[in-house]
Amino acid sequence: MAVDQIRVLLVEDNRGDARLVERRLAGQSSPRFEIQVADRLRTGLRLLATDEFDVALLDLSLPDHPEPGVDILRQAREASPRTPIVVLTGCDDPELASELLRSGAQDYLLKDELDSGLLVRSLLYAIDRQRWDEALRESEERFALAVRGANDGLWDWNLVSETVFFSERWKSIVGLGADDIVDRQQHWLERIHPEDRERVERELHAHLEGLTPRFKSEYRILHADSSFRWVSSRGIAVTNGNGKVLRMAGSMSDITQRKLTEEELLHAALHDALTGLPNRAMFLDRLQIAIAQSKRRTDYIFAVLFLDLDRFKTINDSLGHAAGDRLLVSIARRLEAAIRPSDRVARLGGDEFAILADGIEDLGDSTRIANRLLCELAVPYELDGHAVYSSASIGIATSVTGYDRADDLIRDADNAMYRAKSLGKSRYQLFDPEMHARAMALLELETDLRRAIDQDELCVYYQPIIDLENGAIEGFEALVRWNHPTRGLIFPGEFVPLAEETGLILNIGRWVLADSCRQMAMWQRRFPSEHPLTLSVNVSSRELVQRDLVQEIAGVLAQSAIVHGSLRLEITESAIMDNPDEAIAKLRKLKDLAVQLHLDDFGTGYSSLSYLHRLPTDTLKIDRSFVHELREGGQGGEIIGTIVALARKLGIRVSAEGIETSEQMRSVRDLACDFGQGFFFSAAVEPGAAERLLSAGSMQVH
Repeated sequence: MAVDQIRVLLVEDNRGDARLVERRLAGQSSPRFEIQVADRLRTGLRLLATDEFDVALLDLSLPDHPEPGVDILRQAREASPRTPIVVLTGCDDPELASELLRSGAQDYLLKDELDSGLLVRSLLYAIDRQRWDEALRESEERFALAVRGANDGLWDWNLVSETVFFSERWKSIVGLGADDIVDRQQHWLERIHPEDRERVERELHAHLEGLTPRFKSEYRILHADSSFRWVSSRGIAVTNGNGKVLRMAGSMSDITQRKLTEEELLHAALHDALTGLPNRAMFLDRLQIAIAQSKRRTDYIFAVLFLDLDRFKTINDSLGHAAGDRLLVSIARRLEAAIRPSDRVARLGGDEFAILADGIEDLGDSTRIANRLLCELAVPYELDGHAVYSSASIGIATSVTGYDRADDLIRDADNAMYRAKSLGKSRYQLFDPEMHARAMALLELETDLRRAIDQDELCVYYQPIIDLENGAIEGFEALVRWNHPTRGLIFPGEFVPLAEETGLILNIGRWVLADSCRQMAMWQRRFPSEHPLTLSVNVSSRELVQRDLVQEIAGVLAQSAIVHGSLRLEITESAIMDNPDEAIAKLRKLKDLAVQLHLDDFGTGYSSLSYLHRLPTDTLKIDRSFVHELREGGQGGEIIGTIVALARKLGIRVSAEGIETSEQMRSVRDLACDFGQGFFFSAAVEPGAAERLLSAGSMQVH
């Protein structure tokens, strides 16, 4: 203990004994002892209460307290709980000494055995021990306070004794009272849901065996009311010097509400809000699983049936959208009732449905299913007192084509459906390999596209993005167009999918990015504002996996001199979910360049909900299909409302595309979308027309 001077209070009525102590301490030079003597207990207690002493020497035989013993020590400790006390007595009584030490004395010294070394050591040790005792007590108090105040339940498992301490909060999470006895590992493990227990034990043992740096697991646990609650447990093992695990401690938090919210959001993201059927994203996921199974088993065959209702627009126009919605719901229920238990039905959007006929034996099975569906749909519906008849055109594609991607099967089934519709509707059509003519047309298109890139036939059009709060043009989305020498202006829907398939999208993407950044930099100089114009550029899945994508974009930003932070890259969910970990790492590098990131077509691709909190996203862009379904009295706004609520919780913005009517504009604005774009404001236009829009100022949004 590195101190220069120690203040000592000596409570001793015998002057000779007091002088003896003074002599024993007088010869000490480091530390020096400053001694104050009190010859009465009353005086000593008054001085102790000042807390001005580092240590006290207390005689147990004092004239103003006729009964020597522990009571004198008790009074001294009450007067100054923080001052260490050494008992100095002439009574050699081991039992008394033991009782005094248990009652808080730091030491017990006999007067006739006192020498300088013993006395000095005793005083110094007493001071040190008192400080350690106080530190330990404060630590224990902090821990106890933390345990009481923590929202998490704490547990401490002694693997040597096989006992577990569970905090009051842990017990309350599972509905137990503070006095309920649960002190064994089995009390914990036996409460875990049977479907989760084996996994939890496996995760637990993996950590105990040193295979994982920490234990972390989410599972269901039995509550006292016989329900199950979702919890998240975390812990870490403590080993001895030989690596043997002695104990493991951790916490458990109730995540039931979070799980319910996640399930609701996931259900909303993967199901159609009107019919409750799985949506396109979920159907594609199920279809991809079926494709994988067909690759593993040569005897496994499945079929995709693509249904499009015939004359549905006529019903909508004559009876109204509300009646049309009720018809869609009725059709959904009929489709569910007509398929086999192993089949899956989904609503892809609008009046389009798809069915995955699982595990069929041959093509005949798929056509029999199609015939049954046509018969079921032909039965009239009762809507608002009207007998309404509906039918469907069905296209069928099977797994025998050997595709790797779900989209390819959907494409073939869609093509077959259009063939059925062209042949008279209310019928089915198998995808015919003779439809290869379309593939040949695509090959011709590919040849023309390669020439177009070399001969500068591509151009960029710009669609304004509107701030829905004030109508200001917040920026533009760059959209590529193709000036074909014989066919005229070709829109990206006709050639971008082919460009992605062939890899030409890489060259197109580089050119669009460089040209649009150069154009935007010029507009930013010509139309300066407090909030500079932004530029949104689409990035395909092919571009996202490029190794040098970040370096390319950094080079374009430097060369174009576009305002720092004004470039926005629009990336689809499916592009990210192809390889989420690699994509997230690349997106974070783009964020380091101050590039904003928009998640495009949100809700239509493979679900990214489980990764959304990790994505460095600035804006969720609601797909036009959801905006298209907005209608007076309808339910088209439920998904948009859910997406907006999710975005607000994550602190990101929302943009809606495909706004075509004033009703849709008002709806997305009232649903708290930040930005919007679509034909209601302006189609994508060439640069000169875009400049005229900028010169005209803001647009009407109220």
